[in-house]
Amino acid sequence: MTHQVRAVVARGKGAPVSLETIIVPDPGPGEALVKIEACGVCHTDLHYREGGINDDFPFLLGHEAAGVVESVGEGVTDVAPGDFVILNWRAVCGQCRACLRGESWYCFNTHNAKQKMTLLDGTELSPALGIGAFAEKTLVAAGQCTKVDPTASAAAAGLLGCGVMAGIGAAINTGNVGRGDSVAVIGCGGVGAAAIAGANLAGAAKVIAVDIDDRKLATAEKLGATHTVNSKDADAVEAIRELTGGFGADVVIEAVGRPETYKQAFYARDLAGTVVLVGVPTPEMKLELPLLDVFGRGGALKSSWYGDCLPSRDFPMLIDLYLQGRLDLDAFVTETIALDEVEKAFERMHHGDVLRSVVVL
Repeated sequence: MTHQVRAVVARGKGAPVSLETIIVPDPGPGEALVKIEACGVCHTDLHYREGGINDDFPFLLGHEAAGVVESVGEGVTDVAPGDFVILNWRAVCGQCRACLRGESWYCFNTHNAKQKMTLLDGTELSPALGIGAFAEKTLVAAGQCTKVDPTASAAAAGLLGCGVMAGIGAAINTGNVGRGDSVAVIGCGGVGAAAIAGANLAGAAKVIAVDIDDRKLATAEKLGATHTVNSKDADAVEAIRELTGGFGADVVIEAVGRPETYKQAFYARDLAGTVVLVGVPTPEMKLELPLLDVFGRGGALKSSWYGDCLPSRDFPMLIDLYLQGRLDLDAFVTETIALDEVEKAFERMHHGDVLRSVVVL
């Protein structure tokens, strides 16, 4: 059996997305069919549309999603029809060298659904990050579904599927922020704002938000920033040092993904401090640092992949904190939109007008 559903498709590089009817098959072994309730509009979707990921058009966009399992294929035991789930793009294999050494958040062999969703003419679609959730229903590997408390708002919960988890995890998992630490976050879009929330959750004593947009800095304060720096008006490195007794922050999280801001993060940390890169650079970018400074400043230079999260561990815990009022996921939802408004949401994202637009079905 197959299902005809409405979905947002990117047919060519830079072309506006279109709302089309696609065909979704019933789940096969190890797969799950999920009825989507909400899906955030993420920068990664825009990168797909612009051809910045690869050129496997047409793309079925959307990946930051929550919904209800409609049916499962043979051998699926972790989720069942009726379960409220957050979708993830790290369905761990359990067998690769990372999983076997107990570090499954690094899984090097994550998997997706084997069957393909298609256009009406049979053209195979490439689902964004193996998910494709700007659709009424999508087909994923069952391991991409993480069951959470169904009383959570789907619009808020789905954001853990990508950007918010990336930011929170950059602070808690990768940066290992601890009680009393000083933390600086450079770049306060959706991921950076989530890193601020994560640092606050971890008990950081001082959380410094750095951006060039006062609107984003104001949001950062609401999410737990104790200090803000507009780096159009002040030198970011000097400002962070001044706010930390002249030493620099214990952990600096770079959430932009540019060489210039990475250098700011590198020099704004304390001796033996940690730099976490969670902003995604483009392929042509190069970084140049004096090797003596890398040696002499000590500490750790880390990259954070998806917040180094383990969905089965992190999603339910963060949803519990949300429902207890200790993590304001609703603050990340700037607006809710219909499925046919994704292109307009890309425009608002480009102008920095939103933390997240969320498609609600």
